[in-house]
Amino acid sequence: MNGSKAVSVAEFELVGFPGLLDYKMLLFVGFLLLLLVTLTANLLLLLLVSLDRRLHTPMYFFLCNLSLLDILMTTSIIPKLLAVLSGYDKTISFTACFGQMYFIVSVGVTENCLVAAMAYDRYIAVVKPLHYNVIINFKICLLIVTIVWMLGFLIPLVFLILVIHLPFCASNKIMHCFCDYPAVLSLACADITDQVNGSFGVALIANYVPLLFVLWSYVRIIISVLKLKSRASLAKAFSMCSSHMTVVLMYYVSASIVYAGLKIEGLSYDGRIFIGGLNYFLMPMVNPMIYSLRNEKMKDAARRYIRFLSVHILFIGYLFSLY
Repeated sequence: MNGSKAVSVAEFELVGFPGLLDYKMLLFVGFLLLLLVTLTANLLLLLLVSLDRRLHTPMYFFLCNLSLLDILMTTSIIPKLLAVLSGYDKTISFTACFGQMYFIVSVGVTENCLVAAMAYDRYIAVVKPLHYNVIINFKICLLIVTIVWMLGFLIPLVFLILVIHLPFCASNKIMHCFCDYPAVLSLACADITDQVNGSFGVALIANYVPLLFVLWSYVRIIISVLKLKSRASLAKAFSMCSSHMTVVLMYYVSASIVYAGLKIEGLSYDGRIFIGGLNYFLMPMVNPMIYSLRNEKMKDAARRYIRFLSVHILFIGYLFSLY
């Protein structure tokens, strides 16, 4: 195909859920609720951590970054999806589509790196508790988070470079609810073998290097924990790591489900979209709940501020009643 045809597609059309077109309103309500719950849970977590000085520790600093990433992931996908499901606007410009695709991949890679950084934090807390405040101080936390965000947004540039110069001159219908990399790549009217192989290699590095670091951290943690003789020490070590272990397990179990699901032959478009969306739709909602429900400090902070707000609301109500 020549260069003039490469720009013939000025915009794409997001089909959404091809086999569920009769249930658009139900899907709209479901994703709207998902958006509201995810934003509320993550914003509340950010608020609690910022207000309670007892939570101004490295672990909660990393957790705030995770919540921020979850908010960015959700807002980069669901608002446009709601516009598609409502019938308000199904189209997305070429530039906006590639921007959304890059942003989604970048946030995903950043989360992978951040989960690895959080594993390192737990490793130091359990294996070297006496040196924790020296090793994981504010400057180190800031440095780690800066590196995590830089890697997260630099690595996906490879994905963008591999696909942005391809000619898109055939169908403009993306059989997905957002600009998913494989769905967009399949619309190119050119040989995409090099792009597929290149993106697969980068994806392996972005996913499995952090995973190997997480596994190394937890092997060291387990070895250290097994040396502890008292049950109280074992319980404390487990408590310090349980929330992060749950999140890590969910991340990689859901990723495995996605990988296995996409390999199933004959799976419908909708099935692939729902399976592929596990990490994008559910994890941002579940993460803050895991850390809130499994963390006594978070629950205590929530109870304190609920009581604080309740007292002030009652006091304001009393003042109004006097007039």
